[in-house]
Amino acid sequence: MYALSTGIELELWVVDERGRLCDGTDVTYAHDQIEPEFIDPLIEVKTQPHTSERALRRDLQSTLQAAILAAERASKRLVPLGTPLIASDATANCERGRVFEAVCGDGAESAKNCAGTHIHFEQRDIVDQLNLLTALDPALALVSSSAYYDGTHGADSSRALAYRSEWEDEFQCFTGLWEYADSLAGWRDRVDETYDRFKRLAADRGVSNETVEELFTPEDTVLNPVRLRECQPTVEWRAPDATLPSQILQLATDVEDLLSQARTAFVEFGEPAVGEDRIRLPEFEALRDLSWEAIESGLESADVDAYLQDMGFDTAAYDPFSSRLHGPYQLSDSEARTRRLQQAGRLQADVQGLTPEESQYSMFPA
Repeated sequence: MYALSTGIELELWVVDERGRLCDGTDVTYAHDQIEPEFIDPLIEVKTQPHTSERALRRDLQSTLQAAILAAERASKRLVPLGTPLIASDATANCERGRVFEAVCGDGAESAKNCAGTHIHFEQRDIVDQLNLLTALDPALALVSSSAYYDGTHGADSSRALAYRSEWEDEFQCFTGLWEYADSLAGWRDRVDETYDRFKRLAADRGVSNETVEELFTPEDTVLNPVRLRECQPTVEWRAPDATLPSQILQLATDVEDLLSQARTAFVEFGEPAVGEDRIRLPEFEALRDLSWEAIESGLESADVDAYLQDMGFDTAAYDPFSSRLHGPYQLSDSEARTRRLQQAGRLQADVQGLTPEESQYSMFPA
């Protein structure tokens, strides 16, 4: 089976030794694959694209080790959670971020309180990839990592719920799940239309078209779970929460395998199933219902669990942290700080074990 080149971007919260969100800019200096986000307490750890699972693991492990070491030297910790549990009040730290806040208003608060994972797949049979990744949106339940948003116990993936719903109505097209693509040209037209809409909204808020065009490309304004990246070029899957890297690698491997299988199988619509010669995706209305159920209830939903198994996932191989994040309906600041530090400790242990014996790697040859 042909192996697609795959890369990972993992967003992480930076906290001090007491679990309080803090500036992580100094951590980004430790490696050229660690980058700042548009608020100071959030950083992004990236890999290069790889066709070998072993190489992808080693790359992610070495970069995370550099990040963890740099954080420790500054008396800081790194936290893989979909939200910071209670709200971050950090302000945008760059011109692009400040313009984004000006245009999006209150909706920008959810972007500042959500940490996700972005998995990039090499472009091949792009329409099938766009549609298959759209159909896999409920797989976010496999790695949900925070049941708290702004201190309140809510959905299984509070990040996905906030990111897709905590916006004014005119911004829903920028963050929600898009319908399946009929053609590549049609998808690109949709991106261009969304960009034009962003510019109109910006103008209504006093931001000129020239400023938007200087700071944002059309694809930059698409924050949806599936994004076509023209400059890399990749198809980017943005549905999962930030969580432990071993779980992200498992998910990337499983999804890559399905995308590779789609290169020789016929992708169609109907009763969901994965076979040797065809992959059937649900109709979009049914998929949308499953996605919201995955966001709200995760793998506790029998329908979500059954659907993911129909699509080839071994759901028992995953351990989403959100289901174990039990606690009061309203989380206090001290409880949030304790939980952040606990998850920081889990990250360190998880990173240490990312490269077990080579005999366990079965995805692709090196």
